[in-house]
Amino acid sequence: MHGKDGPAAWLFMGGRGAGKTRAGAEWVRRKVQGALACRRGEDPMRIALVGPSLNDVRQIMVEGPSGLLAIHADSDVRPQFEPSRRQVTWPGLAVAQMFSAEEPDGLRGYQFHASWCDELARWRHPRTTWDMLQFGMRLGRHPQTVVTTTPRPMPLLKALMADPATLVTTARTADNARFLAAGFLDHVTARYGGTRLGRQELDAEIIEDVAGALFSRHLIEAGRVSAAPDLVRIVVAVDPPVSRGLASAACGIVCAGLGADGRGYVLDDLTIEGASPMVWASRAVGLYHARSADRLVAEVNQGGDLVATLIGEVDDTVAFRGVHARHGKRLRAEPVAALYEQGRVSHVGALPELEDEMCSYVGLGNGAEASPDRLDALVWALTDLLLSRPRAAPRIRQL
Repeated sequence: MHGKDGPAAWLFMGGRGAGKTRAGAEWVRRKVQGALACRRGEDPMRIALVGPSLNDVRQIMVEGPSGLLAIHADSDVRPQFEPSRRQVTWPGLAVAQMFSAEEPDGLRGYQFHASWCDELARWRHPRTTWDMLQFGMRLGRHPQTVVTTTPRPMPLLKALMADPATLVTTARTADNARFLAAGFLDHVTARYGGTRLGRQELDAEIIEDVAGALFSRHLIEAGRVSAAPDLVRIVVAVDPPVSRGLASAACGIVCAGLGADGRGYVLDDLTIEGASPMVWASRAVGLYHARSADRLVAEVNQGGDLVATLIGEVDDTVAFRGVHARHGKRLRAEPVAALYEQGRVSHVGALPELEDEMCSYVGLGNGAEASPDRLDALVWALTDLLLSRPRAAPRIRQL
């Protein structure tokens, strides 16, 4: 797909501290080394350095600890930085010109053999700047570009990923752990791991909302807490598989609590895939005891008394309540989505798989969406806690 000369672009998407800048700088150095080997007597290689601003280009791409000057410190061929001319030169070999994505027209009139684009996801005018750069990529036999960036859900980035002429590399912050300060990774992972921000900035994932989805990542993030307060009720909700024998792709198992403040707190998602009935029933009962829950709620439309029988076989002391779905999944989920919009629900820590399912569920009812097992269990839990007839609270406990 890339042809005999390789890809036209290398897209390196990485988390914070994953080595993106070093990778871009090393790529430029290899280009210059190629010029040293084969361009003697020819015009210098022309390289574009494009960043969110000129200051970013200078402070990160050129003078930064992983920038062009630093990686050439021990090289026989060292570049010279000329700030007044906004360029880095390898005399007789290459010239790297600095450009800002704040001024796309600044690329007019230039032409290049290669280009390094840094933090494309932060560019003020991404499409216009990229287009202006492409018009200048017209020197040499096979002009190439490297893009180093933390990903964001933006059209240009997704278009590059889909282009068969692009080689895509992804790196997490954890992949570069041995070059990071001691304790840094533990700290940021404990604080942001699994959240939308953490998955984007640490794991280099593109996280985006789906048009028409019932739930919003913004609202989930706004309500997220690191620990639950005093809880007056806790329930474990189960959405059993619907195939014969109650074993299929996934069994939704979610635990949530009602706070003394009247808000709902989602504590756990222990959804299990491809498990036998006894295995998922045992997991649900185990969570019930681990959280000292007051009730285990399970949908019984498909399994009928068999679901209650399974739970009873694992532990007949469990306070079990079977619930019947009288409406479609979207209609059942809409009142729960309203709770999030009202700021009445918090997720305790990160529950990435559950949150992905929530924020991708549109509920079109046309069979195009996978069964939202985790979401169904969540809906049953929060319905029991916040939308059912009030019940007396047995006790207040701390987690």
